[in-house]
Amino acid sequence: MSRVSDGKAAAPFGAEPAGVLDLAAEIAGGIAPPDPAVTVAARAAASHLIELPAGQLRHTIEKVIMGKALGAGLQWMHEAGVLAAVLPELDATVDFSQEGGRRHKDVWEHTKQVVLQSVPSPIVRWSALLHDIGKVRTRVMLPDGKVTFHRHAEVGARMWEPIAKRLGFDKPERHQIRFLILHHLRANAYEPSWTDAAVRRFDHEMGDHLDDLLELSCADVTSRRPGRREEAIRNIEALKERILAIRALDARVPPLPAGLGNAIMETFGIPPSKRIGELRKLCEDAIERGELEERREADYYIEYLRKSGAA
Repeated sequence: MSRVSDGKAAAPFGAEPAGVLDLAAEIAGGIAPPDPAVTVAARAAASHLIELPAGQLRHTIEKVIMGKALGAGLQWMHEAGVLAAVLPELDATVDFSQEGGRRHKDVWEHTKQVVLQSVPSPIVRWSALLHDIGKVRTRVMLPDGKVTFHRHAEVGARMWEPIAKRLGFDKPERHQIRFLILHHLRANAYEPSWTDAAVRRFDHEMGDHLDDLLELSCADVTSRRPGRREEAIRNIEALKERILAIRALDARVPPLPAGLGNAIMETFGIPPSKRIGELRKLCEDAIERGELEERREADYYIEYLRKSGAA
């Protein structure tokens, strides 16, 4: 029987604080939130939740953020003191404004919406849940009323580390979520004016995290302005299409000419060795930075290596 419908629901929380988390998962699953007396009882037991095994904490919170009514489940976790006990970094975002005088710009309300809009992947949803925790420590209110959060992604990524330990995430998962929090703003900064080299560099830097990052970036658009979300998602989709097109082109015609290695050996008198690969890599990096054009004759890159003194 659900704790919500049990007339003695409040009693077990003292002896079984895990029941508070179980109730949050039930609410996220779609049942109605409990009456205030149950919430009060849960609040009294919430401080003991941190004593539970890390894996149990993580598993139950994950059930909440994967639930069909996750917004209600997360809200009850706040009201019952669960977030303050287990995820104080997230609880600090409640009623924390992103813009002066605009309630819908509350970081907490934004976060719940982002999680709801995320694909049902645990890694993406954990990243969505915690992507803006760094805003609390980085908010600056300017004289003109504007608000800035410079480097909040970097701060949030650092804040994630003790959370990951607290909830028992293994190393690969910890790295994945940290990466997504750290880079969650990158894709939304895309503009059609990016060069192919810039798009290629973005693709290389995101690596195996690219798909999850693009999913998080789409979910991170919660604007109520008509058409803004659709426009932002189209922009991210355009970025993905360019990445795939550049990958296909590079597979057919690599950015550097095939004979560059031989030209490097002949020009600089270098025998076959890993040094040839290092010099090619210098040219590749210069292309990604926009310092060199791609798909030119070997002499063009030889001249660059000569002028740079690298060879």
